[in-house]
Amino acid sequence: ILERLAAGPVIGDGGFVFELEKRGYVKAGPWTPEAAVEDPEAVRQLHREFLRAGSDVMQAFTFYASEDKLMNRGNKAGQMIGVEAINRAAAELAKSVAAEGDALVLGGLSQCPSYLSGKGKEAVQKEFKKQIDVFVDTGMDFLLCEYFEHVEEMEWAIEECKKTKLPVGANMCIGPDGDLHGVSAA
Repeated sequence: ILERLAAGPVIGDGGFVFELEKRGYVKAGPWTPEAAVEDPEAVRQLHREFLRAGSDVMQAFTFYASEDKLMNRGNKAGQMIGVEAINRAAAELAKSVAAEGDALVLGGLSQCPSYLSGKGKEAVQKEFKKQIDVFVDTGMDFLLCEYFEHVEEMEWAIEECKKTKLPVGANMCIGPDGDLHGVSAA
């Protein structure tokens, strides 16, 4: 990713959650990515659409795929399928489509309920590590910490990602008053 960025713009894919929800493959509310296991062809097809549209990066469909999120709010995907299986299936789907073009692949982490429950840094990073281990094992090109609403949690995710040798990117939901706790990103 760093070489490609040095050469110019790099276009990512995106919008999996809402697009697959519109198509009937993701349940509104939990927004979790069990479709990578339950409906892999739907996920593969959306990757192909992004590739054809010019995306340089195929992002594994792992938004809200931490184990605690997969067990949250009545969701049984963590118990029925498992965090490792969902993240691995999503990573392999992204890789298979990336190989059809000249695309990179990334594994993404997002905020998790353990943070909002006040479980502390060690517990939260343990949730992230479960996903990161799969991303490293499946050969993702880089990692992305995405859609974080709290600076502190995003920092914890970045710290855990940096324990790998992979490049790490991050973005968050933040406004003029800072994150949801009022903490400035400055």
